[in-house]
Parts: sequence; C-alpha cells; structure tokens
Amino acid sequence: MPRALEALDHTLHRLEQGEITAVEAIDALLSEEYSTRETRRIDVALKTARLVPIKTLEGFEFSFQPSLDRERIAALAQLDFVRRSEVVHFLGPPGTGKSHLATGLGVAAVKAGRSVYRATLADLIEALSKAEREGRLVDKIRFYARASLLIVDEIGYLPITQGGANLFFQLVNARYEKGAMILTSNRGFAEWGEVFGDPVVATALLDRLLHHAVVVQIEGASYRLRGHPDLILGHMRANAPISPPPPPRRRGRAPKAIHGAAGL
Repeated sequence: MPRALEALDHTLHRLEQGEITAVEAIDALLSEEYSTRETRRIDVALKTARLVPIKTLEGFEFSFQPSLDRERIAALAQLDFVRRSEVVHFLGPPGTGKSHLATGLGVAAVKAGRSVYRATLADLIEALSKAEREGRLVDKIRFYARASLLIVDEIGYLPITQGGANLFFQLVNARYEKGAMILTSNRGFAEWGEVFGDPVVATALLDRLLHHAVVVQIEGASYRLRGHPDLILGHMRANAPISPPPPPRRRGRAPKAIHGAAGL
C-alpha cells in the first residue's frame, strides 16, 4: 500500500493531535490507497481502450448542438444500454460531436468498471483482414467480442476494402445480443449498401444492429467551423439531416421494441 505509507506520518500526526479518531485514521489511509489505485486503473484502462485523448460528456458543448436532447444523453450515461447489450447509433454530418459523445460514453463505462475498446471502422477492418491472412481471424474476433462495449467510429468516411464488409458482419454477429456497441456515421442507413459495397451484407448488418438499438440523430453545424461563421451556412446546406429508415423486419419471431427517445 504505497500511497497509504506516504500518508501515514501525516495521518498519525493528526491522530496524535486528536483531530481524528483511530477509525477515521484507518479510513483515511484506506481511502488514499483506494483513490490512487482507482486513478491508476482508469488511466491504464483508457489507454487500453484507445480512448485517448480523453473526451468527457461534461466537456461537450450541448449549447452548440441544440438538436441534441441533453437528458437523453444523460440517460445513456447511466449505461443501461451496456447491460442490455444494445447498440447506440450517432448519426450526423462531420463535426457535430458524434465521436466526442461516443468517447464520452466510453470514458463513463471505463470509470464504471466496464471493459471498452474503440477503433475506427477502417482500422477495425484492416486488423481483421490481417488476422484472416495470418489464420488468426477467430482469435481476433474473439478479442473484439470480449469487451463489454465496442465503439466503432467513422462509418462511411473511407471506402471499405474488398471482403471488409463480410469481416465486419462476422464481428457484429459474434457480438449480437452479447455485447453493447456504439457506432458513429455520417451516412444514413439507406446508404449503407454503398458504404459497405454490398447491399446484401449491409441489410444483414442493419438487421442485427437495429434490433436492439438507440438512434441519436444530430443536426447542426460543424463544431470545428465555429470560428468561421461564414462557412457554417454552406456546411449545413451540404449536410442535409440523415433520416434513418424503419428497422428491417425479422423473420420467425417478433422483434423486441427499439428503444428510442421514449424508451430513455
């Protein structure tokens, strides 16, 4: 207990002066040690989860994105969606805070003791493709499926390599109803056939990713352009709101209700 040892002399001095009782002294030493270990655990977990640089929900400027329901985001921060193995979708034009919100929820999950891993879709598919070439695909999918929360960022920003859509589907299928996910995209679901280069695989992906889902639509200007008000209007015109279509019907058994604003 190195931190408790560092605080021992000061704590004993307070005890001798009658400022605290023996029980309070023990409690103070244990609290110091616990706080230090918890800080170290969180730091290591954030780096392992690839959530650095850290962005928190407290640091998000909701006033800049009035289309966002702050209470709805606060409800997500309670992490019930992680416990229920649901999928959260953040949809909106570039610069509207999708990655910040996804990272902020990831940081909240780490602090709550959940295992988290974050990657862009391009990096994820590149890693899966390499593992497939080396005969380690099963192990790699098992690695990504292990985290309580998997964050897949930047869907639709870069073209998908040949076979990448199928690899991503295998990962999503491995996590389906077993682990929570957060996805961010600047493309509406109707465009995912184009994004993944395969309408059939895209439909199969959406079938699973929308079955137990929370869809958060962000409409507004790019936060990065806030210092250039003359460019914001053109940016907003170029990025029409993304309206997600209704989820695909599942055959066999009736789907569970999708959690939307009313569910939160």
